[in-house]
Amino acid sequence: MNEFSPLYMLMSEIGTFTDCAIITDDTDRRYFTGMKSSDGTLVVFSDAAYLIIDARYIEKAQKTVTSCEVLLQKALYKQINELIAKHEAVKVSVNTANTTVERLHALAGKINCEIDDSDELAETIRSIRAVKRGEEIESMIAAQRIAEDGFAHMLDYISEGRTEKQIQLELDFYMLSHGAEALSFDTIALTGRNTSMPHGVPGESAVKKGDFVLMDFGAIVNGYHSDMTRTVCVGEPTDEMRRVYGIVLEAQLAGIAAVKEGIKGCELDAVARKVIADAGYGEYFGHSLGHGVGMDIHETPFASPSSAEVLAPDMVVTVEPGIYLPDKFGVRIEDFVVVREEGCFNMTNAPKELIIL
Repeated sequence: MNEFSPLYMLMSEIGTFTDCAIITDDTDRRYFTGMKSSDGTLVVFSDAAYLIIDARYIEKAQKTVTSCEVLLQKALYKQINELIAKHEAVKVSVNTANTTVERLHALAGKINCEIDDSDELAETIRSIRAVKRGEEIESMIAAQRIAEDGFAHMLDYISEGRTEKQIQLELDFYMLSHGAEALSFDTIALTGRNTSMPHGVPGESAVKKGDFVLMDFGAIVNGYHSDMTRTVCVGEPTDEMRRVYGIVLEAQLAGIAAVKEGIKGCELDAVARKVIADAGYGEYFGHSLGHGVGMDIHETPFASPSSAEVLAPDMVVTVEPGIYLPDKFGVRIEDFVVVREEGCFNMTNAPKELIIL
């Protein structure tokens, strides 16, 4: 097994806080085995790992999973207990970040071992997943290029009379028909006064001349997400719209320039937030500056006023300041970047100067 593989890294950490880890979450299981499935149990010890999976996926797993031993699921808890006995495990840990109370109770009643429900496994998995390997970054770049092509397509599609729902569906269809495995999340497409709602839901509101159109969207490739937001204007914007757009762009560029190894999430957030506050719009920037992206759309690290997380090389974080004026309009501009020792690599190539359609 490659010593830099996620599963090897997890196995090397197991002995420091537990004897065994049981992983059932779909995303974590795919991350550590490389195979997508809707079910399966990954049982990890410091010296071996096993994927127990049912007949629906057994052939696929046997052909594609090389990082651990694949076992056909027959009597799950009996099989887990046999592995625990084989490896003389005394304590079994679960990922409390995504294990339900029902699942925890089931394990406690059927596993012949102490169940560790502390946050240690969850924190270990978060830290491993936070630092991206080369192939992970390549997948996110591929996903981002699909999203960017979609954005370019939308610049020809958006016009007066188009509804938010039509814009959403057109963008979704483009990404899904041009290589996206799936969408990163439900695409946000808003126009006019609705753009003042950071996570508004697309409806039947139609684009009017002079409206902003805000789109927050992303594609998935090999399980990895992209994430971007762009705000464009249909027809000439007002002076206030131009001013607000310029402030958000200045804040975003300042945030990107501040990304580097060693900066805390709260410090990064403060850089962009100061630009907006100094311009008199501080109360209208109500969300955090950014978040990590990977096999989940929101993951470690976070760039928020309360985040003490320290950015490390090869972490990925979004930089997405915004100003939202209730019942008037909103502007958000979002790129996502890879942290380097000095500065960062911006995976986003789409233009962000104000585009007037």
